[in-house]
Amino acid sequence: MEWLQYLLLLLCPLMMIFCMRGHGGGHNHQHGQHISPSTDLKLKLLEEENSKLKNEMEELAKVIKKGS
Repeated sequence: MEWLQYLLLLLCPLMMIFCMRGHGGGHNHQHGQHISPSTDLKLKLLEEENSKLKNEMEELAKVIKKGS
């Protein structure tokens, strides 16, 4: 009966391995594929917004330093 406990203990990691492979391993398998134009546009807009926010943060930091 003790072997059954060990079998159940080993079954959990094995099931996890097979389940993860069945779901693609949790990785994005789109290497080498082109992104859609709408996604490309969204990415460009986010990069522009990120740049603007960085500039605003730098300006705020300058204002705070002047006030100190």
